[in-house]
Formats: sequence, C-alpha cells, structure tokens
Amino acid sequence: MSNVKKNRDVTSNVKSSGMGLILLLATGAVASACELCRTAYFTAMENAPRASELHPQAKVVVYTLDIAETGLSPAGQPVTAMTINGGSPGPVLRFREGDVARITVRNRLATEDASIHWHGLLVPNLEDGVPMLATPRIAPGQSRVFEFLIRQHGTYWYHSHSGRQLQRGVYGAIVIEPRTPTAIKTDHDEAILLADWTNEDPNEVMRTIQRGTDWYAFRRGVTQSIAGAWQAGKLTEYFDREKALVPAMDLSDVAYDAFLMNGQRSWKLRGKPGELTRVRFVNASAATYYYLDSAHDSLQIVSVDGQDVVPLLQKRLLIGPAETYDLLIRIPADGSWELRATAQDGSGSVSAWFGEGDKHAATSPPRQSPYGMAEYLTSILDALDPEPGAKESERPLSPYNQLRAAQAHAVPATHRELTLKLTGDMIRYQWNFDGLSPEEAGPIKVKAGEAIRLRLVNNTMMHHPIHFHGHFFRLINPDEKDPATAPRKHTVDVPPMSVRTIEFTADEGPGDWLLHCHLLYHHTSGMMRVVRVTGADGAEPPHAPALHSMGTPLAWGQATFTTTRAYGFATVQEGLNNFNITWDDGMHAGDMREREFTYQRYLSTRASVFAGYRTSTMMGGNDGLMAGATFRLPYFIDLRVSQQSGGETRAELMKMLQVTDRLSLDLSLRYGRNTGTSSSFNANWLLTKELSLTAGYSSDFGSGAGLTIRF
Repeated sequence: MSNVKKNRDVTSNVKSSGMGLILLLATGAVASACELCRTAYFTAMENAPRASELHPQAKVVVYTLDIAETGLSPAGQPVTAMTINGGSPGPVLRFREGDVARITVRNRLATEDASIHWHGLLVPNLEDGVPMLATPRIAPGQSRVFEFLIRQHGTYWYHSHSGRQLQRGVYGAIVIEPRTPTAIKTDHDEAILLADWTNEDPNEVMRTIQRGTDWYAFRRGVTQSIAGAWQAGKLTEYFDREKALVPAMDLSDVAYDAFLMNGQRSWKLRGKPGELTRVRFVNASAATYYYLDSAHDSLQIVSVDGQDVVPLLQKRLLIGPAETYDLLIRIPADGSWELRATAQDGSGSVSAWFGEGDKHAATSPPRQSPYGMAEYLTSILDALDPEPGAKESERPLSPYNQLRAAQAHAVPATHRELTLKLTGDMIRYQWNFDGLSPEEAGPIKVKAGEAIRLRLVNNTMMHHPIHFHGHFFRLINPDEKDPATAPRKHTVDVPPMSVRTIEFTADEGPGDWLLHCHLLYHHTSGMMRVVRVTGADGAEPPHAPALHSMGTPLAWGQATFTTTRAYGFATVQEGLNNFNITWDDGMHAGDMREREFTYQRYLSTRASVFAGYRTSTMMGGNDGLMAGATFRLPYFIDLRVSQQSGGETRAELMKMLQVTDRLSLDLSLRYGRNTGTSSSFNANWLLTKELSLTAGYSSDFGSGAGLTIRF
C-alpha cells in the first residue's frame, strides 16, 4: 500500500489529468500486488519441508559459499574479481549419491544481488537458483540456504545466474561419487574448470560488442576486409556474402586476456608413472569453445555431462561452454606430456601437464580462415552426416554421433514435437529464439509427464550451446540404431546453419525452467525461453510473477573532430529500442549545424522506424518534428528516409567499406527536398579501441582531418 500512497502524494496536485492519476494509481497498485504475490509465493515455498526432513536417513553434507569482490591477477594484471570463499574458481563441492546437500550462499557484495545455479543437478524448482524466476534473489548482505537430495552421480558445476558475474569469476565444480562404485578404478581424481578471462568489466565488454566496432575481431586477428579477402583469394565470396546480407562468420565474440585452468595459466596433474587419473573437464567459460588435444595419446572419454558413456577414443575433442567431459589418463613411464585446450578461434590456449621429464607439446588444430565460411559450413554438414569410415576432421564437431549411454534408459512411447529457431542480429548484437524476446514469446507450456521432442534450428553463423535447467534430454541422431542408448545431456552444441533434435520428459516437478544459450553475452541479450511445466491436466502451478531478465540498457557514442567539421552520435540501446542523438556542426563561425533527437524501434534485422525532432540551420533546413524508416539493402548499404514538418523530405544512402584490418571508409550520399544534395567521404585509421585518425571530405563543409573518439 505504501507505493499506492506515494503515487497519490505525487499526483495530488495534478488537477488537469484525472486519467494520469488513475494510470499512476493503477501502476503502483499492480507493482505492489506483484511484489506481494512474489513474496507470498516464495515464503510459502520456503516453508515447505526441506530435503533433510523428507530424507531423514540421508547424510547431510554442509558447505558455505561466500560471494565477494577480491583482488586477483588471472591474466597477470591486478584486477578486482568476484570470488567464492576468496578464490576463483570456488571450492570443489563433493558429494555421494544419496546425500542431502545443504549449501549456504552468502552475498558479501556491496551493491549487487547474487545467485548460484546448480548446473546439471536434478533439484526442486525452488532450488534451481535462477533469481526471481525460480528462486528468491540474494540481496547484498543476505544469504540463502539451498537444500536438496543428491539424486545422481558425475561431474557438474555451479555458477552465478545474476548479470554477467560468471565472467567475473563466480563458478566452481561439483563432483558426485556413485552410490555403488563403478568398474572404473582410478588412482587420482581431478576436476579442471576451463575459463576465459578479460580484464575489462563484462558490462563494458557487452557495450563494446553492441556498438559494432569489431574491436575484438581486430584484436584476435580475424577482421574481414577487402584487402584480406583479395589476399586469401576470396574476394568474390566476400562480396557475395555482403550481397546476401550475411554477416561475417565468427567463432567468438570477445578477445580474451587469458584462458585458464582452475584459475591458473598452467596446471599440473597428479600421478606417478603407471597410475590412472580421472580428469573431469568443465567448460566454465563465458563465451569460448575449446579443442582438447593430448601430446601422449588419444583422449578416452568415459562420461559426458555427468552421464556415463561407453568409453570412446577421440583424437581431438570439441567442448562447448557448460559441457563436462570426464577423461581417463594413464601417466606415462617417462616424459612430461601436454594436455592442451585451444580456443576454437585459435586466439589462445591453456595447458595441463602430466608425467615427469622432457616436455612433449601437443598440437593445436589449424586456425579457421575468417574467409572460409563456405568451407566451414561444408565441414559442419560432413560432420553431421559423415560418410562411413570418414577420417576424423582436424577441426571436429562434438562427438555426439559416436557417444552411447553406458546404461540403457527409458524412451517415451509418444511425444509432442516443437521447433525453436535460434536467431539473432549480429550487427545490433541481439540474440533470441524465433526472433522474439522472452517477454514477447511467453513461456512454452508443457504438461507434467509429457514428452517433448524439440528441434533446435540454428539460423545464425555462430555455434550456440543450449542448456536446459533441471532436466536431462537425449540427443536424437538421424541414424541411431538404439534410442535407449542415445547420449543423455543437459547442454547441446548447435553448430551454425544446422539442426539438433533433443527429447525430454517433463518429470522433474512443476514450475518455470529456463532454456537458454550458455554463451553469456547471447543469454543476457535475450536468447532464452521459459519452459513452464504445468499439472497433468494443464493447470498452471503457482509461480513467481517475474521473468528472469539479465539484460540492461547500455549507452555509447562516437564523436569526430576535424579541422572543418564536428559530428557524431550517442545512443541508449535496450532490446529493440534505441534513443538517439546526432549532431553535425561546422567548425567555423557562421557554419551550418544540425541536430536530431529520435526514438528508434527495430522491426527486423533489416528495417526500423523512428520519430523525433530535428533542428537545422542548413541551407533550406528548418526545425520540426520528423519520422521515417531505415532499410538495409544488399551489400550492407543502409537507406534512411524521413519526412519532416515544414516539407523537408530526405533520403540518404550510407555504406562502410573495411579496406584493411585498420583502414575503413565511410561513404554517404543524401538528398533533401529543401536542403539539396550532399555527400561525404571519410577514411578512418584504427589506433585503439577508443581512437581513430580521420580524414575526409564533406560537400557541406569541405576537406578536413582530425580524430574520432568512441565513448
């Protein structure tokens, strides 16, 4: 009621707008009602019997995890990281199947909420750890006790599901021993968490990606340019791609300062000659796929995503973010041998070493040419449908076709089929399913006990590791001979322009379960969907009326100052909306100037509409309201048309040409009904992330040279 009273106080003096008062009252009342409903929901759920009460004979294993900020140097430069119990990664949580886990998570952060998701564990919906969707948020200074029965064995992990805290270091491994020992006896057991590290704040990383400067591509040496395409003999393919409006293929979004194993630049495996070590690899990276290579022998895979599989030998293994693979390594009689994890884009690697003596280095896969889009897609299709006896690729996909479950599992007799398209806009860096935000799409409703076969159709030029909370699914391979031994997973890599099919049964309890891309920057820009498990009769369970949202509005801009002209823009982007300011001023007294203030709404990757206000002292210009639209034409030529009050009708064509990795050209041609025809040509030489040298010509202001600043 306090929010309603506050709204009444604010609007009590507004005599001229009874409707405004009603709307404000309604808004406050709805907000209060939602908060009360949410609080009541979580209070009722928290007061239900705990796992230790429901399973009094089980051993209770207790941990406390403190999330805080600590000074670390993962890449050699002191930075403030987020840590668990003072380190990153956090401690390895060890259990035995049948235990009850009781884990207290304490938020020691000054201003941010905290959360922990138990990745791959079968837990009640309330314990899943997705803040506000399934679990109460943990505010600064507060704590929450998670309690659940351990119903499985294998290798899993935990991580923050708040903002971009995973990138800052909030993650750790979970190792669960089977209730009955397996036939595999090892001398050592080690968990290794792979991670990518940037010294930049993750919010700044997201801002850099969204503003589309390709700075990270430049740092990684994969900028696509006309000169580079010509040197690679791919100039025709380059322009064919631009004609088809296909963005440049990329294997990663971010340029990282370091790749880590257990927070270190190098790791040493335990073991004496002849001993057998189980190495539990967890890809805890925010955005990086890795190829695993051993200098000593083929990789022996015995478990995937915590699920035992028939042992499989693999020369080279691709492991996606959020996946886990257990490998067996026999320590050799002599020599120190490298087990190398190479970033899929070839931008770096990190290694573990086993054995003693002379060092033997592993071999990384050849780097993918940034101009080899056609060849890469062909290799993906070949890997998805290999010829009998085909040679293993030097850059293989995940070995899903070769994996078989060690124990047969139940296969539903019937199922319902659904399709989700993996979509996105590489230019604006907006990712989603079916072209819709989670808010627009709403939940996917599934009845308790219902089997769903879900086709994941990737219409983008990037890999996507899709993770489903609280459930395992089986992979459906087109030529599978025994569906009961298809591999069971919780995360699946969906390669570019390909399809993966998964099948799950909604038998893990009612509630809202998250399905999302585990590339952190894709997830936080909207590539997620809620799966709502209802009653068997379709009745919806009581659930917290909030959608898990990790995206935040971001602002950036660019200003160019030359000897004759100052121009630029600033924008705030949130979802499909932008709020823009542009300016174009002469540098001398009496020169013309123009400003625009607009709201822009994107309708698709190729079209948007906008409306706002323009003020202009250009010859024939005027001040007034305006509206218009933008269209992306073949070859990434942008067309902008507008109509302004006072009669100014405009059409403008704009094109950026990437000549080399540092040199780009901005071309513009504009026609105005009152202001006439104008054109500009500017050359930009990239210096740093924030700065470029600029020189060019404008028909309105003449020739000039200066500096472009990005902020």
